[in-house]
Amino acid sequence: MAEITGDQRVQSEVLEGLATAVNHRRWFVELAIPYLGDNPIEIGSGLGDYVLEWAPHVPRFTATEADPDRLVALKDRLSGESNVEVRQMLLPQPEPERGDYSAAVSYNVLEHIVDHVGALRAMRDLVRPGGAVVLIVPAFQFALGPADIATGHVRRYTKKTMRAALTEAGLTVERLHYANALGLIGYYMATNVFRLMPKEGPMVKVYDSLVLPVTKAAEQLVRPPFGQSVFAVARVPGTPEG
Repeated sequence: MAEITGDQRVQSEVLEGLATAVNHRRWFVELAIPYLGDNPIEIGSGLGDYVLEWAPHVPRFTATEADPDRLVALKDRLSGESNVEVRQMLLPQPEPERGDYSAAVSYNVLEHIVDHVGALRAMRDLVRPGGAVVLIVPAFQFALGPADIATGHVRRYTKKTMRAALTEAGLTVERLHYANALGLIGYYMATNVFRLMPKEGPMVKVYDSLVLPVTKAAEQLVRPPFGQSVFAVARVPGTPEG
């Protein structure tokens, strides 16, 4: 089984707090939509916020969660979504699973997994040839601080280290860039200098409502040389059927 570190209670509190960052979530939702295809699977769906945004865009969607308590809550929250299946999944799996999903999307999960290349290989195996693995991970190791440790982050990434992991997993990198440049500065100050947790509060609300829209607009014109996150799209080798 995968080695995932961190306090599940703290992780849940952070997920609940960040659920209020609506503009941030919608930005990252939009990044993945062009790559989802007709039958995507999300690895680590958490509370289901992204599922609810993505599901209307596809005929079928599979949500997954490793933590048993969050899995129960996820199933309850998504019970009314007729095109969504919910299943338990922890990567990398003891036995490889071959799937026919059009894409595997995983946001802010890979940094929790010690064997991250093994997890990427498992995502690759779940996706049909030509399909996409779509990721967002936290950026820059210097920003690793108490909040990261408490929520179970074992690493942060650069474009270089993300490319290396994807390539080692047998995937072909198609798109790779930083996102949310001002967010990195704010995150570092809040969590490393002031020792705060990234939870719901005035700082999150002000950033999400005032700063985030400007940052998003600017980054649609010019890709920044740094960011709070790395966004990656990689393809499963092979020719799509049909």
